Amino acid sequence: MTEITSVAGLEPNQLLHIEGHLDRRYIQPGKIPGALTLVARRGEIAYVKAQGLMDVERNKPVRRDTVFRIYSMTKPITSIAMMQLYEQGRFLLDDPVHKYIPAWKNLRVYKSGVYPDFLTTPATSTMTIRDLFTHMSGLTYGFMNRTNVDAAYRELGLDGSRNLTLETLVNQLGELPLEFSPGTAWNYSVSTDVLGYLVQLLSGQPLDEYLREHIFEPLDMPDTGFQVRDDQLDRFAACYQYQPGDEFKLQDDPETSPFRRKNKFVSGGGGLVSTVDDYFHFAQALCQGGEFKGRRIIGRKTLEFMRRNHLPDDQDLPGLSVGAFSETPYAGSGFGLGFSVKTDVAKSQINGSMGEYGWGGLASTNFFVDPVEELVVIFMTQLIPSSSYPIRQELRAIVNGALL
Repeated sequence: MTEITSVAGLEPNQLLHIEGHLDRRYIQPGKIPGALTLVARRGEIAYVKAQGLMDVERNKPVRRDTVFRIYSMTKPITSIAMMQLYEQGRFLLDDPVHKYIPAWKNLRVYKSGVYPDFLTTPATSTMTIRDLFTHMSGLTYGFMNRTNVDAAYRELGLDGSRNLTLETLVNQLGELPLEFSPGTAWNYSVSTDVLGYLVQLLSGQPLDEYLREHIFEPLDMPDTGFQVRDDQLDRFAACYQYQPGDEFKLQDDPETSPFRRKNKFVSGGGGLVSTVDDYFHFAQALCQGGEFKGRRIIGRKTLEFMRRNHLPDDQDLPGLSVGAFSETPYAGSGFGLGFSVKTDVAKSQINGSMGEYGWGGLASTNFFVDPVEELVVIFMTQLIPSSSYPIRQELRAIVNGALL
């Protein structure tokens, strides 16, 4: 292997293992259609590589400017938007949610029954804004397929349907029981969509306009939004669904995708598309204490606050989670205000640093920021679900092995 000069304190020959690993293990065997990986350290991009196809049916290769559905990688962006309003004194974390959504004042918890005939009991605690940030609200997702409550979410289309709006989501959630009393457990949920509703309420701007004005334009993220524009269509990736036997089939064709239409439901929990460079600008701002190229989106102390573990008694997810799904391995991970936070490297069984934080998306996209090493890693592909393969953990092992 040819020797290459090290860049930003990373060993290039080690980083080349990313390309070989993804090609040999995943792309050539037909497990994923393609991938785009970016590694940066100390603000300098050290590695970026497009591999495989972004559209198998049309034989279109992945490009650096490919537009991907980032699904739940929307959540950290919405969380930053909400905390911008926190910095303006618009709310406090311990504010009860019903202060802003009065219909949620007397929330109840599921006991038994099937929708619409639920037997419930009063919640023993009041849901706060922090419970929404940390997914300790008692809300859930319909795709969990775990309880009679998430079955009601599916029946009502609360994970996103053609007729859903943020207003109808909030109204219908207020009529359904919680999975548990707020603050007593952790469960991945539509909580960040509720935060998106609160961004609209507190700012007086539609969520998509607020994000564009206060995050996307300052950070030069022209390809990030809730709809794929006509001029982006040629770069828009197809999305695939995992099939038993390590295969995949087309799940969402770019030409006919719902992302091509302006949706009434603007999902702060999972509605964005983006590119690797756009998202790098956001992630690098997080790595640099809240600013990128002189444009600040959040205060340094606010970001430090967000990336602390906000779970009770500094617990990690195994001690509090009632569901089986997360975009991060549970062990050794806590949760901050909008993303997971590594609390114990050894317990996590994945190389890294204490305080590393980030999140992933349904179609297997992922990012993490390691503030100790000033490291940013972004991985893009389009395969649902994100639990199909352990690519994220393998990437961490390769990238951390390149640190000098």
